[in-house]
Amino acid sequence: MLDIKLVRENPELVKENIKKKFQDEKLPLVDEVIELDQKYRASKARGDELRAMRNKVSKEIGMYMGKKMLDEAEAAKKKVADIADELKALEESESTLQEEIKQRMLVIPNIIDPSVPIGKDDSENVEVQRYGEPKVPSYEIPYHADIIDSFKGMDKDAAGRTSGQGFYYLLGDIARLHEAMLAYGRDYMIDKGFTYAIPPFMIHANVVEGVMSFPEMEAMMYKIEGEDLYLIGTSEHSMIGKFKDQIIKKDELPITMTSYSPCFRKEGGSHGLEERGLYRVHQFEKQEMIVLCEPEQSMEWYDKMWRYSVEIFTNMNIPVRQLDCCSGDLADLKVKSCDIEAWSPRQQKYFEVCSCSNLGDAQARRLGIRVKGEKGNYYLHTLNNTVVASPRGLIALIENNYNEDGTINVPEVLRPYMGGKEKLVPKK
Repeated sequence: MLDIKLVRENPELVKENIKKKFQDEKLPLVDEVIELDQKYRASKARGDELRAMRNKVSKEIGMYMGKKMLDEAEAAKKKVADIADELKALEESESTLQEEIKQRMLVIPNIIDPSVPIGKDDSENVEVQRYGEPKVPSYEIPYHADIIDSFKGMDKDAAGRTSGQGFYYLLGDIARLHEAMLAYGRDYMIDKGFTYAIPPFMIHANVVEGVMSFPEMEAMMYKIEGEDLYLIGTSEHSMIGKFKDQIIKKDELPITMTSYSPCFRKEGGSHGLEERGLYRVHQFEKQEMIVLCEPEQSMEWYDKMWRYSVEIFTNMNIPVRQLDCCSGDLADLKVKSCDIEAWSPRQQKYFEVCSCSNLGDAQARRLGIRVKGEKGNYYLHTLNNTVVASPRGLIALIENNYNEDGTINVPEVLRPYMGGKEKLVPKK
């Protein structure tokens, strides 16, 4: 959410930013906010005037009573009552105006960084750099579900009976490999100085509103019937929510945390071949990283964070590339974002495994997270990035370490979590 002062003083900048995000239908919101803000400030000014008048007249009542000027005292009391009625009406109007301004401000997108490429959707995202050599072996790499099946490592039929489509059981060495990947990501981030956390897996609606836009919430999140609770789609939601309405001391920044959680997403629609496997599912597990920092340090942290993902994946023998997300692909709260995509030797193309985002002060404004500075309180910046998520990370791991004989090499960094195993051997 933008600073109302920015909208008030630089409406053309805000409108130009909306155009860059190809959301022209939101342009009228800027003028509406300015008009409502003028009414709100006029109401506040009138309210201040009336309160001063009430104080003055209230003092006069005492004077009149002391001098036995009863008629004048009654007239003053009537004036105070009239002022009180007008103040009550003004306060109700101010509350309504505040809510109308807020609802529009929640929809106006954040100002994107000048370095963000301009484009309508993810087809116009820009490849920045590749890391590792994207190889295509001379032998065929089966579909990941078939590879996993050879290890008796997945049961979607049983999950369908217990939970429905989009769920799965992971079993044996595959389940262990899945956990090894998450544990490695966790320990990698701890070694980088991040504090490990396991957050709540459900959050209140006002936290959801603080961390993401309403369209995202509707498309992604599961609501708990009869409760003010949503299942998290990523632990970033509850991790940033942890600091809601807090004033943080300047010397406590930056706050760097890495969190584990299951994640729950609707993932509606049909997905063809991928429906049979693990690419699009309703439940998965993820290790996340979040940073709360000084505004001037956020781009420096942004660059550190996506590079951590690159190193984690290349350490697991997975070639990756970094893509800058274009303006039309950015969620409304984001200032800048990039995807880390892993190479799929089976499909001979890259697919997303991590998403790194700088949200500026948008989440901090929505959630009331401020820093106690020498010259007053101010909003900090928040960032998040995927450390590693399964099953997508697991798919990349399996494909890039698959051998012609059907075995899977265990990357050296994962062996301590696999009892020292160097290779997994299929059961059939």
